[in-house]
Amino acid sequence: MSANVADLKKKVCAEVDRLAPELYDIARRMYENPELGHQERASSAMLCDMAEKYGMMVKRKVAGMETSFVATAEGGGGAGAHIGILAEYDALPDIGHGCGHNIIGTASTGAALALKAVLPELPGRVTLFGTPAEEGVVDNAGGKVLMTNAGLFNDVDAAMCVHPSSQTMLGTSSTARYAFEVSFKGKPAHAAGSPHEGINALDALLLMYSGINALRQHVKEDVRIHGIITKGGVAPNIVPEFTQGRFYVRANDRNYLKDVIAKVENCARAGALATGATVSFRQTALTYENMLNNDVLGEAYKANLESLGVKVHPAPTKSGGGSTDMGNVSHVCPSIHPYIGICGPGIAGHSREFADATMTEAGRAGMVAAAKAMAMTAIDVLTDAGLRGAAKKEFEARK
Repeated sequence: MSANVADLKKKVCAEVDRLAPELYDIARRMYENPELGHQERASSAMLCDMAEKYGMMVKRKVAGMETSFVATAEGGGGAGAHIGILAEYDALPDIGHGCGHNIIGTASTGAALALKAVLPELPGRVTLFGTPAEEGVVDNAGGKVLMTNAGLFNDVDAAMCVHPSSQTMLGTSSTARYAFEVSFKGKPAHAAGSPHEGINALDALLLMYSGINALRQHVKEDVRIHGIITKGGVAPNIVPEFTQGRFYVRANDRNYLKDVIAKVENCARAGALATGATVSFRQTALTYENMLNNDVLGEAYKANLESLGVKVHPAPTKSGGGSTDMGNVSHVCPSIHPYIGICGPGIAGHSREFADATMTEAGRAGMVAAAKAMAMTAIDVLTDAGLRGAAKKEFEARK
């Protein structure tokens, strides 16, 4: 590492430390006032305001989303690489920031601002992408998908987003995901006096569930199918006229995912056929691609994180069952989605306990470490043409 690069890395780390109290205060306010996807008005505004305060050029409401933004800063050394750092800030229903997106949003903002502070000494530019609705719990979820479709990542040389977890590790490939709503329409009747005159839409939905359970042993082991009943009827003495459920279908391979979706929909059609109900489908969230973590960028990030004294654990040999719209970005440009530990393995993600962990000293330390490591990795990309070339070569080979 040249003395200049080493000095630049020291500067960005010092800048993250300077910004940390303000970043953590924003993370706390997000924790106390969690907002669902596409409704993150306060969270988005806080991050935009901070980016503007420290001199980034902010454009709000991009790609047709009210709570999205891009914040940019240009280098002082002419044309160069383009770094994308992605912020998430949506919460989950009932459990708030049980996925730790308040840490993601602030760590990414800290990394972008720290990098902006040294950009006068570097070529290239940095863009902080404010990406709404990563969680699939709201209609039209998948802010990064909309940004990808709008071409916002087409000229990015390296994209980064660090997710809090129970363990620090490099990311693995996540699953591709399809989210949909199924509706059954039957016919109401008195459930005791004249049930033979009704068509039971709840039975149709339950038969779909049974069909899915039978299907599980006949799909690949990486497939995940799960859902909830959102409408099950109005009263016990009325044959249910209308029922609805929401489902996710996931698989490692996006082409195989299409086959599984067809099988799941056939389970619904079977329920409708058996009961005489009618069935309809509606996609609720945008389709997420599987994540292609770039190993070249990942190793650079790992080296920087370890230089901060943070132990990086081996990643699982199998991909996780979860999904992220960061996957869509990874099919457009070299990307990484590593994890930073903020709690012990006894605390599960998507839980209230995990949300609480974001407010601990370990949560603060994880936010700071992730911000520093992203900014340091960005410096590597901006200053090392060989690293950029190797990352690009790997990306082209895998996409």
